[in-house]
Amino acid sequence: MRQVLFATVAAACSFPSPVMSAALPRGASVVLSHPEDEGDTRVGTYVSSSWGFSTRSYWIEGPSGLILIDAQFLPSAAEEFVNWAERTTGKKARLAIVLHANPDKFNGTGVFQKRGIKVVTSQQVRDAIPAIHEKRTRAFAARYAPDYPTTLALPDSFGDVTTQLQAAGLTVKAHVLGGGVSQAHVVVEWEGHVFVGDLVANGTHSWLELGLTPAWLDRLEEIRALEPANVHPGRGASGDARLLTEQARYLRDVMDTVAAQHPTLPRNDAALATVKQTLEARYPAHRFAIFLDIGLPAEWARQAAAPSPPLAGPGSTR
Repeated sequence: MRQVLFATVAAACSFPSPVMSAALPRGASVVLSHPEDEGDTRVGTYVSSSWGFSTRSYWIEGPSGLILIDAQFLPSAAEEFVNWAERTTGKKARLAIVLHANPDKFNGTGVFQKRGIKVVTSQQVRDAIPAIHEKRTRAFAARYAPDYPTTLALPDSFGDVTTQLQAAGLTVKAHVLGGGVSQAHVVVEWEGHVFVGDLVANGTHSWLELGLTPAWLDRLEEIRALEPANVHPGRGASGDARLLTEQARYLRDVMDTVAAQHPTLPRNDAALATVKQTLEARYPAHRFAIFLDIGLPAEWARQAAAPSPPLAGPGSTR
């Protein structure tokens, strides 16, 4: 199901009304809520269909336009995202920011660029995109054809260090961070909001393919240091900084559950199946358990390759 979520006061609204019916994009469902529940009337959310992994993209509404956060997995969803955001706000998108090198974050880049929207990311993320695009095209293009971008469209680079970006009458801060879900990340900060991509998944299993769980935990602490009031994840509902705590708890749980199987190489597929079953039972409401089929082998390999801690020698007090 595709949704447009509005953080707006509904108490004075009688729905449906002629105004709301005219503004509602065809095929969209709408949630009306008070700002204290959803955070800010200037931030909007687009959620793709489950065929596109229920991927969330966001817009920030400024005085003279919109800043878009992430570019969706399918070109059709990217087109729909822009259309719905512009129709809902009555303003044009001026800038889009890609947060990391996963296809659900950058595949819609070409769609945006054809509409005259400037698309940017960090140099580190831009450098990582071509290899990921090639890999994911082999995996997904046939399944999603013709709705998959086989020709790569790269975002522009805003540089390799944290910087401020200005568009639509707004100034946002783009933090350049290291690896976690991907080899490099951008986190966008604006007036107490942080847009973190798949570094946080609310109500879904996480994409652990690179096996960078210790670095991922570091990224969460770096985001926590920004003291955000509102955290906007790549999947699942937005929330406050407790989402960072829950994500860290989930990652440590994955690490501990794998460690309990004493991983060695070659990997033990039966033990990995036990890990997956344990995590599915522990998080029964989490969607996309299929992500574990790719992520758990990576975590197993990371732990199996890690050097064992030195043995305590005679007289050691450790």
